[in-house]
Amino acid sequence: MRTLKHLFEQNKAWAASIREQDPEFFRKLAEQQSPGYLWIGCSDSRVPANQIVGLLPGELFVHRNVANLVVHTDLNCLSVMQFAVDVLKVRHIIVCGHYGCSGVQAVFRRDRIGLSDNWLRHVQDVRHKHEQRLAGARVDSGACDRLCELNVIEQVMNVCHTTIAREAWERGQELAVHGWIYGLQDGLLRDMKVTVTNFQETQAVYQAAVSAVG
Repeated sequence: MRTLKHLFEQNKAWAASIREQDPEFFRKLAEQQSPGYLWIGCSDSRVPANQIVGLLPGELFVHRNVANLVVHTDLNCLSVMQFAVDVLKVRHIIVCGHYGCSGVQAVFRRDRIGLSDNWLRHVQDVRHKHEQRLAGARVDSGACDRLCELNVIEQVMNVCHTTIAREAWERGQELAVHGWIYGLQDGLLRDMKVTVTNFQETQAVYQAAVSAVG
């Protein structure tokens, strides 16, 4: 129990399978990091970023937190974004939520879960903002799915309003921000049609995406 031996054994098997496919993989990986994408997703263990999109280590820069939030006072998230955009020069930022998100469900059900309630207050703000649209759902599960979708859209907008994204666009750097949602039931991604490629189009893209929800 102290060493989690089975995980080390699985690691050896995984590394061996990668080397079997490409004997030089780890050597090349150690020499450089040049991902084309930054993934901002939920910490949920059922949503493994690389596997979902079929990318190998080194191809996806990842930041994860409960309910895939982008908060302007979260220096952890902002530091990851700044490093990805300014240093690694990623061309795409993907905000990916998922249906059945425990954090979003807690907000929807008004559950109290402890310290995380303070973090999830940001999702509560999304709920308040779109209360009327959520009320139109016929069943609670449908409304919770809508809240997951709306949360993705709002976080995409938060990314676009950071100084990181805006300054990248101002200096002519190629950068697109996308909003996706993942289905736990079928393992498939859905494009929320909220892709932004320059700051001037944020409002129009936002309005169209919100109108398309439910």
